[in-house]
Parts: sequence; C-alpha cells; structure tokens
Amino acid sequence: MTISKGDKLPDATMLAMGADGPEEVALGAKLRGRKVVLFGLPGAYTGTCTTSHVPSFIRTKDQFAAKGVDEIICVSVNDPFVMGAWGDSTGGTAAGISFLGDADGSFTKEIGMDFTALPVGLIGRSKRYAMIVDDGVVTALGEEASPGECDISAGEALLEQV
Repeated sequence: MTISKGDKLPDATMLAMGADGPEEVALGAKLRGRKVVLFGLPGAYTGTCTTSHVPSFIRTKDQFAAKGVDEIICVSVNDPFVMGAWGDSTGGTAAGISFLGDADGSFTKEIGMDFTALPVGLIGRSKRYAMIVDDGVVTALGEEASPGECDISAGEALLEQV
C-alpha cells in the first residue's frame, strides 16, 4: 500500500554520515513534534535527482523555514557514504538539507514507493516524491508518475502546500 495524506509514517532506521562515519538515525524520533519536508528519489548522482530535485529544495529551503518547516530530509536507497558525498557535491549539505540512506530499502518498500527499472540498473529504488510531515503524519504528498519527472515533487510545488 502506498503512503497517503493523513497516514503516519512508519518508524524506520536510516543511516547518515557523521563525523566518525555512518550513524543510525531513528526517523520516528527525528519527526516527533516537528514539521519536516521529506523527499525521496531514485538515486544519488542520477540525472534528474542531481540537476533538478535536490536543487529545488536548496532554492526553497529558506522559504520552507519561514513557513515553520524545521528540516528538509532527502532519502534514497543508497548507502550513507554515497549519500554523504552526494550531499556535499550538490551543495545540499552546506545548504542545510539532511541526506539519509535507506540502505536496504526497507522504509521505501514499507511506504509503497519502491520500483525497479532493470534497463538502467535501478533495482529496488525509490520513486520520486516529496511530502510534508507534521509530527510523523503526512499532510501533503506529491508523487511523480515517472522517475524522470520532477514537477509535483519539486520544492517549489511542495512549498505551495505548506
């Protein structure tokens, strides 16, 4: 079942790069009592993810903050080493976006956002989506019809729903 507006996100353990290497991040604790933007995408260093999706949240980060959003989190089915390096190379980390690796894809599968595209080598990856989560509950959600599109899940489109 795909996550929908009004649903509570499942508790999940993700991985982030910390000062001393990979660190576990309890998503439930990170969302508790906070308003967060969470966006998922097919993969670090992939075309649309790098040139459109992450930049859209870098451009809109201050506007989200002005509307009471505490944090913007990027989630991908990648390991924390890749997510950390990609966050640095896109400028997303410097802009204050958190990059979390759903290394085994369990969170992505649990919210029904997984897909496979064998011709391009993407197996068990995340669909492209963006959501606003208030105290763990999805209050707005935009899911793209195709992983190459970045319209309804872009920062500018989600900003209109805060």
